[in-house]
Amino acid sequence: MIKLNTKQFVIYLACIGLIILFTYINFTYLKNYYDETFNQYKYVIEDMEKKLEEENKNYHIEQLDLEIPKLKLNSKSALLMDGENNRVLYEVNGYEELPMASTTKIMTCIVTLEKGNLNDVVTVSSYAARMPDVQLNIRAGEQYYLKDLLYSLMLESHNDVAVAIAEHLGGTVEGFATMMNDKARSLGCYNTNFVTPNGLDAEGHYTTAKDLGVIAAYAINNNDFIAITNTPSYQFKELKNGRSFSVSNKNRFLYMMDGAVGVKTGFTGKAGYCFVGAIKRPDKTLISVVLGCGWPPNKSLKWTDTKRLMTYGIDNYERKQIFEKKELAPLLVEGGQKPLVDLNIEGDLELLLRKNEKVTIKYDIPKSLSAPIKSNQQVGLAKYYIDDNLYSEIPIYARDESKKIDLEFCFRRLFNLYIGVRY
Repeated sequence: MIKLNTKQFVIYLACIGLIILFTYINFTYLKNYYDETFNQYKYVIEDMEKKLEEENKNYHIEQLDLEIPKLKLNSKSALLMDGENNRVLYEVNGYEELPMASTTKIMTCIVTLEKGNLNDVVTVSSYAARMPDVQLNIRAGEQYYLKDLLYSLMLESHNDVAVAIAEHLGGTVEGFATMMNDKARSLGCYNTNFVTPNGLDAEGHYTTAKDLGVIAAYAINNNDFIAITNTPSYQFKELKNGRSFSVSNKNRFLYMMDGAVGVKTGFTGKAGYCFVGAIKRPDKTLISVVLGCGWPPNKSLKWTDTKRLMTYGIDNYERKQIFEKKELAPLLVEGGQKPLVDLNIEGDLELLLRKNEKVTIKYDIPKSLSAPIKSNQQVGLAKYYIDDNLYSEIPIYARDESKKIDLEFCFRRLFNLYIGVRY
């Protein structure tokens, strides 16, 4: 151990004091430098924000004084939807839970297409063979290809076939209903519950026009589904004894409007006449749903209501891109090695808009951030409103990173100051 005399000890303490004082002065200088820089950037940002605010006012489509027409409809529940994004364009009691008859078979078909093998051989149970009209009149013990039964299911809405399919895929009707409900939940349809695969009236079997529209919009994106539901007629045979069958499409809507692609009719004493329709055109995809659209003898009202809904959509809505690629002012980063980070926003919001709908964008961005900030870290939101109703939120990201100021960073900066390097 080195022993110091009094003089050496005083010199030693003085050196330590000078080092501490020198470091304090330099750190104070560095802090003042960053405070001044931060404030300078703050004023620059404020000026930039004012300019951008003037140049980029909230984007909007000019609102016209046009009222939404009230369509004359016969349905207990009716709805028109943009099939590309499930946005409701028109509805009357569209969120009311109601029975839906054989429109149920839309879900039966899509679950079968996704979970089954179309070349499977289905053996008919005695329970399936006992289903009431409408029937293909399949018999217990008979065998059919699953693909052939789907044509029977969707073209003529045979109830016995629906149960045969359900038992084949789900083991039981209840097991298949679970598969149907799981699929409904995955599509965001939480006001729907399936009990039967054919839509015959049953306690707890219900949906809403909104949910049924979402299911249909999903189904028509399946090429096999479209191929089946748009076939005019189809022939097939039972595999063991060779009984021949011919089924024909009962969906008159396919021939009523240009671009019609489906989808399914339905009727029970409880549900009344029901229909889910779809139109695909180059500029728009429309889904219509009518539930409880009259009872016998008013069988044709469902076509009348569907045409009115579709015509309204075609005449009043145009596809528009509402995403705004706006220049955003950079954000200050308090305590950050990089005092500013640039912002980035990317998106695609193309949808059908009525001429008198107003689109407003509100930017939810903080005044400043606290370090550390990572590259591509979400720092804000652009909120898109249609007629003051929130439609979508698009995230805003930081382009750059800004690490937190630490001792290593400070010493590097001090060293650069000593040797005259500017930054």
